Amino acid sequence: MDLLFHAGRLLVAGPDTGPHAVGAAPGDGPWTGVRFAPGDAPALLGVPAHELRDRRVDLAALWPGDRVRRLAERIADAPDPAAALEALALRLAADAPRPDPLTRAVARDLARGRTVAGTAAATGLSARQLHRRSLAAFGYGPKTLARVLRLQRALALVRAGAPLAEAAHTAGCADQAHLAREVRALAGTTLTAYAASAGQPPEGVRRVSGGG
Repeated sequence: MDLLFHAGRLLVAGPDTGPHAVGAAPGDGPWTGVRFAPGDAPALLGVPAHELRDRRVDLAALWPGDRVRRLAERIADAPDPAAALEALALRLAADAPRPDPLTRAVARDLARGRTVAGTAAATGLSARQLHRRSLAAFGYGPKTLARVLRLQRALALVRAGAPLAEAAHTAGCADQAHLAREVRALAGTTLTAYAASAGQPPEGVRRVSGGG
């Protein structure tokens, strides 16, 4: 989940279950955002994550309008709006209730590649309890969260220069084709297009570094 600032407005980007197309008219100005770790934003915002799933909403729809307006004006007037937004997020996080440590453990285990069943067992939750807690904390069930985190692991490996098949296997995908399907379903692009944007050489071409 993200806290966004654009054209004098503060917005919240909820957890997505698929690609979200962004369009802006020329002259609208830049977007600035802060991304929260999985499960952290609901405690700060005071709203369950599933209520914001696949949505972009004004922060004023969640908090009193006068407060949001003052915060937005402070960011707009700052010499560096990005730094001001980050400072705001840190201040809000410091004042918010602490995130549930159990949901943090769930996110940590799934991020490391543990299965949903193994995560439920490790946290002492039934499958139904884990699903309910995940909806509130992450916006969707643990299986979807596991897919998102697995994709993030794979794409991080791609950005680091790993061959696509190796990135897929290391991240926990069945094969490269499986990773390609997940990239299209969750990110709305192709694996080869993403690899090219990350600076990967074409398939079959190996980078060689050395002097001379």
